[in-house]
This record gives sequence, structure tokens and C-alpha cells, in this order.
Amino acid sequence: MTTFDFLVCKDQLASTELRRTPELPLSEGEVRLRIDKFALTSNNITYAAFGEAMNYWSFFPVNGSGDAVWGRIPVWGFATVIESRHPELAAGEKFYGYYPMSSSVVLAPTRLSKAGFADGAAHRAALHPVYNQYLRSSTDPIYTAGSEDTQALLRPLFMTSWLIDDFLADNDFFGAQGAPAQPGVMLLSSASSKTAYGTAFQLAQRSGMEVVGLTSPANVAFCESLGCYHRVLNYEQLGQIEASAPCVYIDFAGNADLRRAVHTRFSNLKYSSSIGGTHVDQLGGAKDLPGPRATLFFAPAQVKKRNTDWGAEQLGQRLQQAWQAFIARVTDPFEPWLRVRQHQGPLAVAAAYEQVLAGRGDPREGHILSLHAGD
Repeated sequence: MTTFDFLVCKDQLASTELRRTPELPLSEGEVRLRIDKFALTSNNITYAAFGEAMNYWSFFPVNGSGDAVWGRIPVWGFATVIESRHPELAAGEKFYGYYPMSSSVVLAPTRLSKAGFADGAAHRAALHPVYNQYLRSSTDPIYTAGSEDTQALLRPLFMTSWLIDDFLADNDFFGAQGAPAQPGVMLLSSASSKTAYGTAFQLAQRSGMEVVGLTSPANVAFCESLGCYHRVLNYEQLGQIEASAPCVYIDFAGNADLRRAVHTRFSNLKYSSSIGGTHVDQLGGAKDLPGPRATLFFAPAQVKKRNTDWGAEQLGQRLQQAWQAFIARVTDPFEPWLRVRQHQGPLAVAAAYEQVLAGRGDPREGHILSLHAGD
């Protein structure tokens, strides 16, 4: 038996390879899961763009011990146990979690509970535990069979969105929250991206802030239709925002020139948060910028803090409540924010990756992929 791996050149993300890999026998305590479906969004492109800096390539190393040239991008999705040498896991169980862009994966479950397990593979021991958790669909309070695609696409992104909003609130919006008559500006780049509009959805529920989205001219109408931005501007219209307004910049694009323009224009920039890198061809450093230092947001750090502040149960309850409100809006039958496109088989996966990497396509679409053809 063999498995398909979709490989990406680490320093040339447009260079890809589909590789067949022989399936090795399981060791005691391991399980093999068939990766049924996974989402591909600009968030996964961010994983690749920051693969070395933030160890994303380390989760699923090529050739077991890693490869200097090729990597497997982590994705979120659903997989089913097809072979088990673990006494507490049976074939047929389904899990939501963090997987490679492959047709199957071998994991070493540890710390099993009713909720799921953690991958205990040695190479993941030093990586952040948030990414090592696998949730049983049979006990997951969020799971429904009919919403798998939406969960794979939006669940990890909305968790990041919620944590960004929570982090800013936890820090009193760095002094940028104003009064209703003179609100501060929450400025979001790549406003059509799912993590950006999830963040805007949360921020729009707070007072004393104008949520402003920056996007390409082609996506202005889409962003305006969402209703979670108070104002939507294209990138050339940055000058329409009052330069003295207290402002927080939430950067999902990673565009170095845009970041410099924001830092240069706003004399009262209170905080600059770097989230992602949707503009892969325009990524750059953040050195020697006017104003506050551009700071990378790392969602697991806020998870850890809130686990300490509130406990895991209360954090889970708050996230679930926010998720239900968000997903109800996204899947509104009359005005949905999201339409799902299915891509099955290795060639279809390669084509979808090329489209997402290039930033092409309808922002209302979400891509669900499977390396298994004809499922």
C-alpha cells in the first residue's frame, strides 16, 4: 500500500510535487488514519510562509526525519482510523485535527480521554500542544455530520479570530478604544480573508471602535456585503482615514509596503499586530518602522493565558458560544458568507493549491480537498 503526499518546496511555495510513499508497518501504540477531507485557505499559506520561523514544517516532516527542500503544509480536517495497534483506539473512529496534505497519516496517541488524544510522536514533543490535539467526533460538542466542511474551513480560523479580539480586549485595545462620537480605528488588511472577517465579526460587537477593512478593489463589494465592517477601502484609499485617529493595525496580508504605509501615516498608531501572510509575493520584515514595533500574534499563547485565567472548560464554553453565533451568520440560507467547493484527487488538490496560493477566486468560496479520488 502507498500514500499520496502533496509536497511544497519550502523556499519556493509555487513549486510542488505529488509523491507516492510506501506505507510502513505500524509500531505498537500507533494508529493509521485515512485523511478524509481537509480545508485549504490563506491560513495554510501563512503556515508555509512562516514554516521555518514558527516550526510549521516540523509537524509532518518529509522522510520521517525531515527534508531540507520539501515540506508538508499542515491543514485542518477530518480523518478516520483505518488500522490500529493501540489498545484503546479502534478502526472506524473519526477525529478532527491537524493533518498533513496527504492521503493518510500515522500518529502515536497518548493522553487518551473521552474527548480525544494527543499525538505523542517524539518529533512533536517540543511543538505547541494546541496543534497536537485530536478530537473525537463522537463526543465533540461542536461536531455535526452535516457541518464537517464548514468546521474544517472555519473552526481553526475563527478560533484565531476570537483570540485576536480577546487579546486586544485583554490589553484594553492598547488605548485605541474611543467614545461612540470619536471611535478608535481597528484597521484590518486582507479584509476578505476568513480570519479577517471573523475578527471583524467579533470587533463589530464592541463599542468605541470603527472596524475598517482594507482589501483589493475586486473584493470591496464582498467585504461590504458582510456587514461586519463599518467601512471598506481598497489599498489605494488608505489616505481616507484620519491620520491622527487612534489606531490598531491587524495585519493579515503581511505586505511589507502596506505595513510601512500604515506605520508612516498614522501618528497615533497604538499597536501593530502581524497575523498572517496572504500576500506571499510581498512579504517582508518589520524593521525600522515608525511607531510601535510590529508584533507577531501567536494564538496558542493566548490560549495558554486564558486556560490559566479561566480554566479549559470555561474557555471552551466561551469559544463554543461565539462559534455558534458566527456560524449561524456565515451559513444563513438567504445570505450565506461561504460556499463550499470540493476538490478530489491529487491533480485537483494541486490545482486548488495553485489558486489559493495566487489569491485568485471568489472570496465567498471555501475549498475542501481530498487526495482520494472519487470519494
